[in-house]
Amino acid sequence: MSDAFTTRILNVSTGSRERVVDLTGDCEDFLREAAGGRDGLLNIFVPHATAGIAVIETGAGSDDDLLAALHTLLPADDRWQHRHGSPGHGRDHVLPALVPPHATLPVIAGHLELGTWQSVCLVDTNKDNPERTVRLSFLG
Repeated sequence: MSDAFTTRILNVSTGSRERVVDLTGDCEDFLREAAGGRDGLLNIFVPHATAGIAVIETGAGSDDDLLAALHTLLPADDRWQHRHGSPGHGRDHVLPALVPPHATLPVIAGHLELGTWQSVCLVDTNKDNPERTVRLSFLG
């Protein structure tokens, strides 16, 4: 059962702006190798205090709508106790309470079981950290 649990680390450049990065293709690429057509679970985890994982529609404006909603809920201003970094950076540390740093999704016959318009996305509002790692783990 040595192939029951497999992990891969993705390195994702988010740059110096807020981003929603679609990871669905990376997840499917990983599952082609790791799942080998089996059923199981895919866990996606971002080990950062200022980023999260969301399952949302992309490409039709929902990703921009998510960033706009986060601006409304978590304004980048001086209200935050946590004050190092860029102005308003404290709100980046609150983000994982709303957009958790993980998701666990079903894998059926080696493929993600997503709805028609769903994508797996990294949500990163921290402009001070342009490089992220994402851990993909398959449990068959």
